[in-house]
Amino acid sequence: MLDIIERRLREKRTATEPLAELQQGGRTRAPMADARCDLCGACARQCPTSAIAATEDWSVDVGRCIFCGDCQPACPKGAITLSREVPPVSDRSSLILRRALPLPELRFHLRDEVQRVLGRSLNIREVDAGSCNGCEVEVSSLSNPVYDLERFGIRIVASPRHADALLVTGPVTRNMRPALMRTYRAVPEPRIVVAMGTCAISGCPFGGTYAAGAGVAEVLPVDIFIPGCPPHPRTVVLALLEALGRTQVT
Repeated sequence: MLDIIERRLREKRTATEPLAELQQGGRTRAPMADARCDLCGACARQCPTSAIAATEDWSVDVGRCIFCGDCQPACPKGAITLSREVPPVSDRSSLILRRALPLPELRFHLRDEVQRVLGRSLNIREVDAGSCNGCEVEVSSLSNPVYDLERFGIRIVASPRHADALLVTGPVTRNMRPALMRTYRAVPEPRIVVAMGTCAISGCPFGGTYAAGAGVAEVLPVDIFIPGCPPHPRTVVLALLEALGRTQVT
């Protein structure tokens, strides 16, 4: 992050990005196969997290994808590109993308009470539940002069008792599970839970072992899934604004 700030100072590009610019580059781009794909399965065999299926049709589970790009050179037809834009969703199944089907119109399904109470401001308690710290770097970037999350009335707080939402990263390890549950119970209602990144969504690539679970939804009700490994700060900002119905903020 310091390298980014230094480069922006050198290039005299330290101005805060307006919402319109955030919206242009704020979507996670997932792999997608085009019409040249013959379902040979080479990409599925190469995928380190088994996110790709190539049986009756080509599909990818963005909640398991770590965006490594290994599927692209593995395809003998050159049919795979990181081209499908994926927004944050409130339904885990919406992160399974199929080649033959367009991305559906996705809407958040937050409770009316949440929209009413939290629509104008949001306090977030971030919990690292065993991540590699990639997501934490992006969370730190949210408060820098470029993204400036607080201009939207959204800020990160130290105490869960002052929070409206939990932003959880990591697959929820065995040691962090009790701490996460205590933190969740300390956040007053109405509260929302945000699973940020592949590990928090599905546990990949660290989940499913004796020491780590299969994501946040295994232990808590998740309201927002933000795909990415890690998600870009723009993606996180847009996810929070869209969930609160504030995409027209300037």
